[in-house]
Order: sequence, then structure tokens, then C-alpha cells
Amino acid sequence: MIESSHSEDFSKDPVQNDSTYILRAHHGLCLSFFKGKGYSSRFITNMTNIKNRLNENPLVCIISKTDLICRECPNNIEGKCKSEPKVAEYDKQVLSRCNLTDGDIMRFHDFYKLVYQKILLPGKREEICASCQWTSLCQTPHH
Repeated sequence: MIESSHSEDFSKDPVQNDSTYILRAHHGLCLSFFKGKGYSSRFITNMTNIKNRLNENPLVCIISKTDLICRECPNNIEGKCKSEPKVAEYDKQVLSRCNLTDGDIMRFHDFYKLVYQKILLPGKREEICASCQWTSLCQTPHH
């Protein structure tokens, strides 16, 4: 089992034990709506590659700090998000609404299903991340 200590920086080492992907909780929402748009071409390429790998249903460790998606984000400053208070609240909401704990490990499709059933299907996404700059892209989830 992977220990999830807050001193670790997973933005530079996204995969542990060659099989478990480190994934920030609120990215379960982002991945549901990703349409090839983002901060930069490097970010978009990274996000596309990660989404493709996650579609293969690997194990994911759900955390509330920078992850493999953050690796190419311009807001990632030395492993910390410059919008940390805001995105930490997004993480907290996703974890709580999905009855998860920081560091839980499961198959990606199980996590995606929880996000869909507990947040997206009942129309609760805007309660969590309406303040995100990308919220206008998040109207119809991609399955």
C-alpha cells in the first residue's frame, strides 16, 4: 500500500510501483469533461496521455495534492499549486461526497463511477468547482 504523506511530491513521480497512478481527487471531475483544451499545448498533451492511460483502468491513489496531471500545469510551482486553497477545497469536496479518504487506492473506473454517481449525475458539480476558470467547459461529461 502506498503511504500518502504530505511531504511527497507526486508531480515529478506520477506512478508508484509501476502500477498505481497518483491522482488528485478533483481531477476526477476534470477528466470527466476534458475536451483537449487547457493551459498550454504541453498541458493538453500530458492530460490526453494520462486520460488514455487511465482508461485502461489502472489502480489510482486518490490524493489532495499535486499529481501527474499537475506536472505540466503552469500553476504548479515546485510541486505546489499556486491556487492551492481553492483546489484543496475541490479535493475535500470530492473526497467527502464520494466517501473517500486521502490516500485511498482503487481502480480508476471505480473512482470515475463514484464521481459520476455521487457528484455529476445528481448535478452537484457546480457546488464544488463553479469558481474554476474552466467551468464553462464542464457542461456535458464524456464517458
